[in-house]
Amino acid sequence: MFRRTFWFTAGAAAGVWATAKVNRKIKQLTPESLAAQAADKAVVAGHKLKDFALDVREGMARREVELGEALGLEAPVDPDLPVQRHFAVEAAESDGRRTPAGYRKLPYNSYNRNEDH
Repeated sequence: MFRRTFWFTAGAAAGVWATAKVNRKIKQLTPESLAAQAADKAVVAGHKLKDFALDVREGMARREVELGEALGLEAPVDPDLPVQRHFAVEAAESDGRRTPAGYRKLPYNSYNRNEDH
């Protein structure tokens, strides 16, 4: 008699445990729950990406200081000297083709690179 009672109780407990586990898993797989999980993971990934970007920026600044010291670019600047400006475009004569005076024009190519494809 006790053996039957034991197995009946063990079976009922296993059934309750399995039912609870299945119901918990079903709740995890609802669209609302999946959306919340995805949002949480996106927030965590965003924080990790921000931390990575801050580490990269800090490393860049540190390396820039190291290079400046190694190349002697951190010399004190005399405030009486004029600021030397660097232009990305070479100075040249203007020939009247709507280009600002003092800038070199790129050679004009009559073909379109996209026509080859």
